[in-house]
Amino acid sequence: MDSEGSRRCISSLDADEIFENLTQEERLTVSIPVQDDGTPASCHMFSYPQFHLLSNSSSPSEVAVVQCQNGWEYDNNMFISTLATQWDLVCDKRALSRLTTTIFFIGVMFGAAAFGSLSAMFGRKPMLLVSHMLGMGFGLCSTFSSSFIMFAVLRFFTGFTITGSVIISTILNVEWVSIEHRKLVGVIDSLAWTFAFMSFPMIAYFIRDWKWLTIAISLPTIISIITWWWIPESARWLIANGRVDKAYYYLRKCAVMNQKQEVIVSIKPEDLAKIIVTDRGNRKYSYLDLVRTPKMRRLALLTGITWFAVATVAYGISFNISSFGLNMYLTQFVYGAIEIPAKLSIYYLLDKFGRRITQAGSLLFAGISLMINIFIPKDKSVVRTVIAVLGKGCSATSFGTVILYSSELYPTVVRQNGMGYTSFVARLGVSVAPLILQSDDVWSYFSQVILSSLGLSAAFVAYLLPETRGRCLPETIEDIEGIRKGTDDSPLQDKKNDVKEGSRLKWKDSLIVQNT
Repeated sequence: MDSEGSRRCISSLDADEIFENLTQEERLTVSIPVQDDGTPASCHMFSYPQFHLLSNSSSPSEVAVVQCQNGWEYDNNMFISTLATQWDLVCDKRALSRLTTTIFFIGVMFGAAAFGSLSAMFGRKPMLLVSHMLGMGFGLCSTFSSSFIMFAVLRFFTGFTITGSVIISTILNVEWVSIEHRKLVGVIDSLAWTFAFMSFPMIAYFIRDWKWLTIAISLPTIISIITWWWIPESARWLIANGRVDKAYYYLRKCAVMNQKQEVIVSIKPEDLAKIIVTDRGNRKYSYLDLVRTPKMRRLALLTGITWFAVATVAYGISFNISSFGLNMYLTQFVYGAIEIPAKLSIYYLLDKFGRRITQAGSLLFAGISLMINIFIPKDKSVVRTVIAVLGKGCSATSFGTVILYSSELYPTVVRQNGMGYTSFVARLGVSVAPLILQSDDVWSYFSQVILSSLGLSAAFVAYLLPETRGRCLPETIEDIEGIRKGTDDSPLQDKKNDVKEGSRLKWKDSLIVQNT
């Protein structure tokens, strides 16, 4: 809604009865300068009326122009109301419109760290409900904002609270399925985002007012609140916090549901209590453990750079849909649709080429797609959109891969810390993406150059990560450093060593996971 042709300055003569005999076109002629394309300027007006222009004489170059003094008149053919029209976020305030997106994702960034800690302290299920209710509440309250500052603050808290729904539901998915099914659950979870992404432009097409649109996308959280009652608490969290009776209750319920009663019969609550000791011992781990040792520091650095680039490129492409010259609703829908085959292909790619090649290759092709569009003229809107859609598909593949890849790279003792750290970095990238797009004000292709460079650089970084295909998950930091007794210098254990040394892990998984 902030495009140059969607608004014009209100003429200084519009409210003056002395000039009521002038037509609207004549008032514009004497009040608003004309741009190179023949349309009225959208940010400037003459400092005083130029009546000589009514006789078709040209305007002298020395005529002073000033910023719009009487507000703007907006073209409502596409939108009834937007943030830009609500608070005149145009011209010198244009950056504030995209700043709201940055503010939202800064809230998401800090919310990810906060809810990760809170869910570890108070449990996954209670904090999931808190996130659902507060996220919907702040979203609905933002529609009653009386100023842009109030709206920005409420958007921050909306992002802060709603992110709990994302990270906690992901954790619950991982903790309630077996290792071999995590890839399937991850793809299904990712596809749910894709279908929501495709649904949004269809909703926005019929709801052109930003307030009603915000309400329409906030209210479906009620469904999540209702279904929350049937979601079990994480058995792993319950056991780790000494609530073995409750954990045993959920495990037995799952065993009955999945017709695995014979497994739960051989397990007693006191058996579950042993996992607390064998899993954690006396060692307390924190985010500092990600940087205490050399190979962990290297792993944290490489995964951090990869996550930052993946998120920045993916959202940079999504936020920039209006720059390709086609209908934004159709483009947004196609952007979502291309993710379906992209994410389904992850299954084949991971097995055929491995995690490292898939991650690096998808980032490489996303960067190349962005680079190609730099050299395609802007009047070739169809070609530019096709290339951008292919780039979006590659970025979707990289996003779907990096989540699984990172969970396999980090050892069990700091896996949650590692994923929390990378999630934080990813949100930082998303927050930066709108600001990168703002650089187009300096040069129209500047943002494409930045995003392309990020994708190509991250492809090289991702290639430096160790391959995890065909290898068992690392359990300790010593596994990563290659100093654990019985392992070689490889950053990850191979299957043979894991069979010999990892019987405790396999017993634990059969106890908690396999019967679910």
